[in-house]
Amino acid sequence: MIEAGASLQRSSLNRIPRIIEHQGSIRWIEMVEIKEGAQRYLQQLLEKQEDQDIGVRIFITEPGTPMAETCLAYCRPGEEQPTDIRVEYPAFVAWIDQASERFLEDAVVDFSEDRMGGQLTIKAPNAKVPSVTEDSPIEERINYVLHTEVNPSLASHGGMVSLVEVVDESVAVLQFGGGCQGCGMVDLTLKEGVEKTLLDQLPQLTAVKDVTDHSVKENAYY
Repeated sequence: MIEAGASLQRSSLNRIPRIIEHQGSIRWIEMVEIKEGAQRYLQQLLEKQEDQDIGVRIFITEPGTPMAETCLAYCRPGEEQPTDIRVEYPAFVAWIDQASERFLEDAVVDFSEDRMGGQLTIKAPNAKVPSVTEDSPIEERINYVLHTEVNPSLASHGGMVSLVEVVDESVAVLQFGGGCQGCGMVDLTLKEGVEKTLLDQLPQLTAVKDVTDHSVKENAYY
């Protein structure tokens, strides 16, 4: 990740449309707006790196949920994903995570100078806004159910559950945290609560797997 005092905040500014090439076709993309000051700052950081042709990658973890975080990271040649959208800024190339694109609407990267040097900020007001449809990736739909239906119930016990990955396109691999980690009731919570909710809401899922290390019991609810 790019450090240098970067913080994640949110507000609303318009994006700038630009024609780009993506996966062999030309189309419009309303790209993330990177202010001139932020471009200069990022260019300076990139020029200090040993790798040639290094750019940046912009993506959102757990988009459309209360846990969403907007991230900007170094992207060395070959580190971009096959589906990433390449956008050329005056001083560098940015790779936009395709799955995050619609959640980056109105996103702005800015830089403000201060006595400590300055601070890079990313404002993405739509990062946490649910945008789930039947055509959304299965990961997004699982996260939506977890954060809107499952975690509010677990929160009363100081617990939460998050998606690690989806394997074989139908098995959700989950990890419990907080009061649910090491809890003696976690098997019941998984089978009667989380798994039942997910399988009822998402028929394409066939199973739910827990990979939590439940030997850690310091914060367990039971």
